[in-house]
Amino acid sequence: MRRPRRRSRTARSLLATACALAALLTAALPVAAATAAASGGSARPQATVAQGVLRGQNHDGAQEFLGVPYAAPPVGDARLRAPQPPHRWTGVREAVRQAPACLQFSPFGLQDPQAVSEDCLYLDVYRPRTARPGARLPVIVWVHGGAYSQGTGTQFGGRTMADLTASVVVSINYRLGQLGYLGLPELTGENAQRSGSFGLMDQMAALRWTRENIAAFGGNPGNVTVSGQSAGSGSVCALLAAPSAAGLFHRAVLQSGPCTLLRPPDGARAESQARAFAAAAGCTDPAALAGCLRAASGPVLVEAARTVPTSGPASGDGLLPVDPATAIGSGNWNKVPVLIGSTRSEARLFVALTQPYLTQEQYTAQVLAGYGAAGPEVLARYPVSAYGSPYLALSAVMTDSTFACQTAWTAQLFASQAPTYFYEFDDPDSPTLAGAQVPGIDESNAHSAELAYLHDFTMGDRPLTTEQEALATRMKRYWGAFARYGVPAVPGQTAWPPTGSGATVLTLAPTATRTGTSFGSDHQCTFWRTQPPRPV
Repeated sequence: MRRPRRRSRTARSLLATACALAALLTAALPVAAATAAASGGSARPQATVAQGVLRGQNHDGAQEFLGVPYAAPPVGDARLRAPQPPHRWTGVREAVRQAPACLQFSPFGLQDPQAVSEDCLYLDVYRPRTARPGARLPVIVWVHGGAYSQGTGTQFGGRTMADLTASVVVSINYRLGQLGYLGLPELTGENAQRSGSFGLMDQMAALRWTRENIAAFGGNPGNVTVSGQSAGSGSVCALLAAPSAAGLFHRAVLQSGPCTLLRPPDGARAESQARAFAAAAGCTDPAALAGCLRAASGPVLVEAARTVPTSGPASGDGLLPVDPATAIGSGNWNKVPVLIGSTRSEARLFVALTQPYLTQEQYTAQVLAGYGAAGPEVLARYPVSAYGSPYLALSAVMTDSTFACQTAWTAQLFASQAPTYFYEFDDPDSPTLAGAQVPGIDESNAHSAELAYLHDFTMGDRPLTTEQEALATRMKRYWGAFARYGVPAVPGQTAWPPTGSGATVLTLAPTATRTGTSFGSDHQCTFWRTQPPRPV
């Protein structure tokens, strides 16, 4: 009787790591950028938007407008409803401080201490100091990750990207957790889309606000790139598949969040999770469910979120009729040029946070229990001797099966229908997110490693070296060229051809940026194609 129980525990250990992977996508947030420390400058910038006049500030070679409302506060009776237009103001609104993060529960304690609030539907705008209304610069809208349940756009500064690439960068907040994704019929019947994906609605509202107002900052409303990482990339997948998002953006960037992996729940599963959350919040009377949830205090809702997972936007409603992978595969999506990729060793972060000091015996038992009949072949393909430790071997298994190959397959879906550019980030000495928590464990190239190279913040344990800063500059120039032209072509940098049947990939490394076609063999994608999808 003991042997089956041991097998069950090992299976649960592997599943726990996979669940941590899904739950974190990506909860591991970087050190926040300074929010109000502006450099000098005699003339502070102003911009006139539909709601009134904004006054921003000069900061590090760029100009920034912080804490700009793109929707009315979703509080009180507006909680768990579709976003409404922002209120107008009189006089000049000071836009020099970032808004709070949206109300959230962070189970892994990786989020920096900061204020949270339900009044959180704000965005930050960064532009070059020379930008003026009418400049028609390309626009990059950033959607942060965090498992659809945590994080904030305020941690991703866009000053350097804006200045280096002559673009306007917009970083948004959106509702998270069950306040952002609650598929109860008692709530979904209150909006035209019959959807509980309020967070996705927020993202669309931010894109609509951008289309209507970005010209005031020198941006081109006809050239908007929507970009996201991890669950933010999953949000971009949903935006690509949502009919009502058509025309809100013109290019898409997906970082470490392939559409074939991050599949939304259907309506039945979303409703089941929503009812469990409502019960945990003390709301069980169907006749009074909506009112009870709107009257509950924030702390009560945060506590209820501890026991009920959030799965992000649900499919099968008017907002997202089918899941993104199905929509893209059938050709029913908002076709735009796509830039997509992943880091070399994505899963190292998740294994480091759940079982960094795995033994050989535990690794073997977990793989055999978790992969069933395919377990022996997985062990043969991923022997500990080839990786140096059970931690690194399990990380490779999970990287290849859940991120790398899924990214390649998603890229192939896109490439058959639209210009698609495929990358792999590969810096074996990259700063890490969880290094301070798990000493002695190599987390380089892990999930989120590329973020420090594209945004204004220092990754958890150390700043970039001179060589890494050079890579960061190359990456920003590629991303900026893609946003401007739909083609990541940069004079003097390695040519980046579109991917296709040959699966051409651009490897982004400090020592050299190069193209190749070995991604599939490097990550054993032919083998993983034969395996059924695992629960993630």
